[in-house]
Amino acid sequence: MKKNTVVNSMIFALTTMMLAVTVSGCGKGVSEEIGSPAESSEGFVIDESLASTPKTDTVAGDEIPSAPYFEAGVYANYAKEAEDPTKTYFYVFNTQDYGYTADGEADDAGLPFDIVQEDGKVEFSFGGADGSNDVLIVTGKEDGVVYGYFENVPELELTFELVDGVEPDGFSAVNYLNAASGEDLVYNDANGWSVKYDPSCIDLTSSGSAAFFVYTGECAGTSMITAMYDVDMNAEAKAQDLAKAYGENATVTECIFPGTEDVEGFYVNANSGQTGPGLYESAFIREYMDGYLIFEFTTTVSGDDAIDIPVSDALAAIIDSLSFE
Repeated sequence: MKKNTVVNSMIFALTTMMLAVTVSGCGKGVSEEIGSPAESSEGFVIDESLASTPKTDTVAGDEIPSAPYFEAGVYANYAKEAEDPTKTYFYVFNTQDYGYTADGEADDAGLPFDIVQEDGKVEFSFGGADGSNDVLIVTGKEDGVVYGYFENVPELELTFELVDGVEPDGFSAVNYLNAASGEDLVYNDANGWSVKYDPSCIDLTSSGSAAFFVYTGECAGTSMITAMYDVDMNAEAKAQDLAKAYGENATVTECIFPGTEDVEGFYVNANSGQTGPGLYESAFIREYMDGYLIFEFTTTVSGDDAIDIPVSDALAAIIDSLSFE
């Protein structure tokens, strides 16, 4: 049985009892322009200027300003000669001394780098101490835009365009571009799993090894997913412990864990036999890195499908998108 069929069957069964729901570089090539709304629901401020290439001229010779050229921030990187560049590749400067690259077309793939900024040039050390060293010859800087070429590719002059309103810490090129186009955002957990979520109705916060996906649309009460990794016990012990906390009506059954084809896990249902409006709780739990990984659902059902079904759909979409590295 495929994973989505298993997950959806469980959710559908529980939904029936609930009267319809329970959970309910160096430069990139030239391509197309990316549309950019003013602000995304995730809080990204989308730089309207990225809709077109800056029309500034390169400052040359003695007019090249002195270092530093890059400040803390996010810079879109593309060929200077491009008329309508696809601004999907970024240099993220956490400080004036180090940062990383991020490719929005390749799941944020990139390299960390250290830099030394000197008058007329910037030396990049990509990939750490054992990585490659490349020198960017600066040909100009104006209004937050830096021009230059790497010594080993002198024929390709590049533009580094500062993206206004975007903080470097935690920057994701994928999510920045998705926010601009209204697509779901991606949460990549440090423990090796990821999900997609709709920022228009889901608020994401995290603390330590826990992530909280809270439904923010119209609902009868708290509706959310709590995802957490811990090593205080194994998955089966956690399932039994959670069932005790849920109460005497809770059940524990074996299942194939979401996001996998053959990883066994446990499904804990706090509301076996319950129907009608009210609070519903359930969880998927699996063995994971000498501990367990749990996705716990908390939903408040009103009994009105017009309210409950969007909640169910939003939360189910998160667990259905689960994947592992």
